[in-house]
Amino acid sequence: MPPTLASLVHHSALKLTVRAGEDHLDTAVRWAHVSELADPVPYMEGGELLLITALKLDAEDLEAMRRYVKRLAGAGVVGLGFAVGVNYDDVPEALVRAAKDEGLPLLAVPPRTPFIAISKAVSAAIAADQYRAVTSGFAAQRELTKQALNEGPEGLLAVLAAQVDGWAALYDASGAVVATAPEWAGRRAARLTADVERLRERPAPASAVVAGGADDRVELHSIGTGRRARAALAVGTAAALGTAERYALHSAIALLTLTTERSSALYAAEQRIGAAVLRMLLAGEPDHARAVAGDLYGALLDAPFRMVAAEAVAPPPTGVAAPAGTSAGASAGTGTALLLAEAVTGAGASGDPLSVLTDVAESAAARAGEAVLVVPHGERTVLLVVDGGAAAEACVQYAEVLEATRAEGSADDELVIGFSAPSGPIAAATAFKQAEQALSVARRRGRVLVEHEDVAAGSVLPLLGDDAVRAFADGLLRALRDHDATGRGDLVASLRAWLSRHGQWDAAAADLGVHRHTLRYRMRRVEEILGRSLDDPDVRMELWLALKATGG
Repeated sequence: MPPTLASLVHHSALKLTVRAGEDHLDTAVRWAHVSELADPVPYMEGGELLLITALKLDAEDLEAMRRYVKRLAGAGVVGLGFAVGVNYDDVPEALVRAAKDEGLPLLAVPPRTPFIAISKAVSAAIAADQYRAVTSGFAAQRELTKQALNEGPEGLLAVLAAQVDGWAALYDASGAVVATAPEWAGRRAARLTADVERLRERPAPASAVVAGGADDRVELHSIGTGRRARAALAVGTAAALGTAERYALHSAIALLTLTTERSSALYAAEQRIGAAVLRMLLAGEPDHARAVAGDLYGALLDAPFRMVAAEAVAPPPTGVAAPAGTSAGASAGTGTALLLAEAVTGAGASGDPLSVLTDVAESAAARAGEAVLVVPHGERTVLLVVDGGAAAEACVQYAEVLEATRAEGSADDELVIGFSAPSGPIAAATAFKQAEQALSVARRRGRVLVEHEDVAAGSVLPLLGDDAVRAFADGLLRALRDHDATGRGDLVASLRAWLSRHGQWDAAAADLGVHRHTLRYRMRRVEEILGRSLDDPDVRMELWLALKATGG
């Protein structure tokens, strides 16, 4: 602990006596300073023991002493040392009374105790306290390092909480609580989610002090070296941290940064391994892929996985409504989705939504202990995620939040994401094609995410909404519509009825309310005008799709 007035009073060599302020002797002394100025306040920083002989003071004037003492207390001076036997034989009663009224400790300094002795005692005590803090800090650093290596973040948090005599919590990149120490701190940590979100909005490294409760002073620190924090650390204590506790905290931050922030070389190496695994899977070499994946991605290949293809796209023009089926509420009401919404906003500002998708998937996988493979593939990013796992669910929730922000018109850059059906290493090439097909459908439909099962189980008709398809259909049917516009028949309606009845003349004629010979004549006119034979199944298919695409 730093020196206090009480420790100076009990110092056997100084022989100080207390004349006022006995109840405030436990106050820490930051320095001992000598000043004979009538107003030394401009030169005070607070925390000083001021030493005087009253050379320029009328120490017997009660009102003057009250003003003097009041100014000192207001400046943060923690005590006053008065040299007896220099200008006054004893401490003047006016000064004693003023000090008592203000509650400022007043110490009588005997003639044989020079001020320099008091300054040396304060300096030596401060140095000893700093040495103890440094020694304790190094010991804490060793223990924190040991726990970080052997037990991971959980062990590190336990040591840190003990060092600061409080609690500690670690949050991941999405703002979710990863670990706490002691266990009872989980509820307190959960209440700080909004504060963690605000901290993550600031460039790393960042820190903040927040009120965690009646007896809680909480410090928040971002973890990571990049633009976006990889994690956040919360430390709750009953009072401000001392020097030793501060050393322990800084050591914990450094160690957590090392454990959560991978080096660029390591990350690049992992990406090269992931790219090699993906190439082997797509080439139909699952055994070689397993050998290369090793412990890094091997578990991912042992379970059903999904191939995910993601690509950045330009947002729709201003004023274009969100696609039908978009739900602005989606899962955004859940706590996780609300955290993702903040990440989406950050992605829009940085123009890098693919990076946010990667962070979201990797963070979810890390929390669940899953493997996830992320490989840049041209302008796209390809992910292999466990089917039904945390990373797959996080991608879906992220897409739902993007749908919501698009509906609100707040998205600057967007994603399209395609999910394959559940697959395994042998069928990886098929899964990759499924993901690309789903991504293409998502782009055409104006959706953020489409799963291959939705495409396979749905109808082909939504795919006809493309402008090029509609233009082809209009061109194919234009001659028939021009004919009908002259009032010389109803060829388009007759063609639709005939095709819908699979060429059954009697049924189609009944639907139209005409004789079957009339319908036969109309179909011959259709063939003459189009120059195509209705006996050709390809022609019938094209005409039917054209009718569907144009609503004709």
